[in-house]
Amino acid sequence: MRSLRRALRGVRWYVRELTDESAYDRYVAHVRKDHPQARVPTRRAFERMRTDRQEKDPRQGFRCC
Repeated sequence: MRSLRRALRGVRWYVRELTDESAYDRYVAHVRKDHPQARVPTRRAFERMRTDRQEKDPRQGFRCC
């Protein structure tokens, strides 16, 4: 049972990293560590900032959705 839980945690970690679902968690950790006085944006605001930044990047060249 213990090894099954460990395997499931590993699969969950892999999928989150693959889909970049963990980007918000990494960003929150960064803000809290390096900018403790700054307000942490909501997940929705973070995703909006991220999308805006990607759309402004000339290397993207297209929009998938």
